[in-house]
Amino acid sequence: MTENAKTHVILLSCGSFNPITKGHIHMFEKAREYLHKTGRFIVIGGIISPVHDSYGKPGLVPSKHRLTMCQLAVQSSDWIRVDPWECYQQTWQTTCSVLEHHRDLMKRVTGCILSNVNTPSSTPVIGQPQNQAPPVYQNHNNLANKPTAVKLLGKVSESLGKMCCARPSMDRFTFIDENANLGPAMRYEEIELRILLLCGSDLLESFCIPGLWKDSDMEVIVGDFGIVVVPRDGADTERIMNHSSVLRKHTENILMVKDDVNHPMSIVSSTKSRLALQHGDGHVVDYLNQPVIDYILQTQLYITASG
Repeated sequence: MTENAKTHVILLSCGSFNPITKGHIHMFEKAREYLHKTGRFIVIGGIISPVHDSYGKPGLVPSKHRLTMCQLAVQSSDWIRVDPWECYQQTWQTTCSVLEHHRDLMKRVTGCILSNVNTPSSTPVIGQPQNQAPPVYQNHNNLANKPTAVKLLGKVSESLGKMCCARPSMDRFTFIDENANLGPAMRYEEIELRILLLCGSDLLESFCIPGLWKDSDMEVIVGDFGIVVVPRDGADTERIMNHSSVLRKHTENILMVKDDVNHPMSIVSSTKSRLALQHGDGHVVDYLNQPVIDYILQTQLYITASG
């Protein structure tokens, strides 16, 4: 299968990241490795989207700290970036809304034809383009010049919102936001692009808890987008799948990563990290990247039981 014939994937992970751990980064790496091995996918990017402060989870530190820690955790990555959109909204956003936001954003500013775009969402946007540059998606009457899709490549810049378009042959990627100056329209080869939710088996299991998720949201998340699941702490993912009618219905949209259940990163969690910090446990270096630990010590986050 040629590169352009493969499905190009952006992995999106939502969560508290309170704090972000080595386990979170491990999920991205294992998911990309597995999807590439299938021969059907090319992962062109990863997005970390920390939850809004109003989520109300006990011990959740302010988003300004969680965003900074996430940035520090991925500062050496050339394919994973941190997105602040969810934190910058007026209130908490559902996972479904976050997925729809990024889907609509990619379609609007790049002209991509996303394979999991069904209907436009009502997700609010930050703003309209500040410059009147020619749109990337234009000239609808001339199919020969119609840029049907793009692959997003390049190194993540320090600015959270800055992104750039590039041809599929390039080796690195980044993204574009609503306010980017896109410049002249460019032509691209047609590719299939999907945004998939990346999660651990604990989130998958939460789909089985009655009343926790709206049925309509689950249908959109699993049916319209699809999910990539990395097993955590020896979870029985097959048992979880059998306990949800929505999961059984959309089995083809659920990609289960074949990871070593005994891998040390599969048991790393934010909860264990906070406890280690509170008790001065040296094992915290096994859970968190050093720049994140340094930031936590500098700001005195999580040092007390109250957060």
